Amino acid sequence: MFIDYAKIVVRSGKGGNGAVAFRREKYVPKGGPSGGNGGDGGGVYIVADKNISTLLDFKYKKIFVAENGQNGGSSLKDGKNGKDVIIKVPLGTIIKLTDTNEILYDLTEEGQRVLVAKGGKGGKGNAYFANPTRQTPRFAENGKLGEEKELILELKLIADVGLVGFPNAGKSTLISTISAAKPKIADFPFTTLEPVLGIVKFKEFDSFTVADIPGIIEGAHKGKGLGLKFLRHIERTRILLFMIDVTSDDHKRDFKILYNELKKYSPNLIKKNILVGLSKADLISEVEIKKLSKIKFRNIINPVIIFSAVTGFGIEELLKTLWFELKSLKEKESTLN
Repeated sequence: MFIDYAKIVVRSGKGGNGAVAFRREKYVPKGGPSGGNGGDGGGVYIVADKNISTLLDFKYKKIFVAENGQNGGSSLKDGKNGKDVIIKVPLGTIIKLTDTNEILYDLTEEGQRVLVAKGGKGGKGNAYFANPTRQTPRFAENGKLGEEKELILELKLIADVGLVGFPNAGKSTLISTISAAKPKIADFPFTTLEPVLGIVKFKEFDSFTVADIPGIIEGAHKGKGLGLKFLRHIERTRILLFMIDVTSDDHKRDFKILYNELKKYSPNLIKKNILVGLSKADLISEVEIKKLSKIKFRNIINPVIIFSAVTGFGIEELLKTLWFELKSLKEKESTLN
């Protein structure tokens, strides 16, 4: 099950109280202060882990509490710090405050670690407050309270290529052909009910990732169909491959609907590199393929790629085009950095 949204409560530990104590030694009737400090409360950390792919675990566990710090003791013994809590999430997880929807962190790198609830500071024992004018303080400091927050965890897949198209455009068939991913495939709309991530091997040592996003329909930016639930996963991709059924009676209309839905959801999406592929080429003749190869789509420089994931026609050209587009983008990114 793919879960890409969760609410959790995090609570850090309270700091331990400082101790009020005095030395009790033989032949020293009035020993000095010896109260130790309280330990700090444990913190709550969230860590990005590449081995986790969904937020499913948070369906069953929603509250995370760190350990309190121990109280200080006599003979200048400090209390132990409370144990931290480590929460692991997939790469691409955004952390927000529930009450304000403010984005606190965006975890996109393996091992990235953030403190979301700081443990309370331990209180000072009476020994800390001793000085030449106050040699026997009979007070200590209480530990500070920890923090409690309600957080939203929102996952956005990180992929090189995002597949965009209407339900039944052949996206699932394509990703199952070019990668080891095995999404459910059937001849009816909305077969794919959750995003699927596949790794595509190119030539001998190269590879890139492709995300199959559940079908987009007109009005998706308003939540129609599967709408807003999955559109956010497109935001992290470098390239968008618009997939249009080659048997459509109006390819340009289909492209326009998809293009406008992405634009209405986020204008930044249409600034990405966009390629257009006409899928299911096995359903038309060679004459029709040649005719469609000359079709031009608005704002798209690259020529249309016609392919069939069933027969393999055009797949090599598709992968080659995607790979060189990605290579070009990565080279531009490296020069900017």
